Amino acid sequence: MKLITVSTSIEIYDSIDELPAEVIKLMNTAVEAREKAYAPYSKFQVGAAILLDNNEVIPGSNQENASYPSGLCAERTAIYYAGAKYPKAIIKIMAISATSLNHAVTSPIPPCGACRQAIAEYEVKQNEPIEIYFMGESGEVAKSNSLKDLLPFAFDKSNL
Repeated sequence: MKLITVSTSIEIYDSIDELPAEVIKLMNTAVEAREKAYAPYSKFQVGAAILLDNNEVIPGSNQENASYPSGLCAERTAIYYAGAKYPKAIIKIMAISATSLNHAVTSPIPPCGACRQAIAEYEVKQNEPIEIYFMGESGEVAKSNSLKDLLPFAFDKSNL
């Protein structure tokens, strides 16, 4: 038997105001996208915004469906659109903001497992890390330097 220790680190900012100007702008785009979410069932609205190396910004919001598995999260909405429209572009930064119509969301909300897997695919494809900033509707903002910090044992093409 051998023991493997996995270590990760996440930076925490007290508020959006502490972020670099480029990331504040991206997070504001994620907040705007969040307002366009279609979330009549969960009442949980998520917005994402992706900055590409060609300086294009791709927003996305969660889109629910009465058949729950048929919906799509904000992160995947944005990342799949970026991949479809700009297949050769490198994803540099992703910003995510979430809120609930039922209660205040003041802690950072990370991507769900399915979104982590989708982001992992693009990080492996481009062979460059994707910075991920995530927050609630207000309060602290968390920053991951790479998806590997959020999903250290990612399944990717090397496993096939």
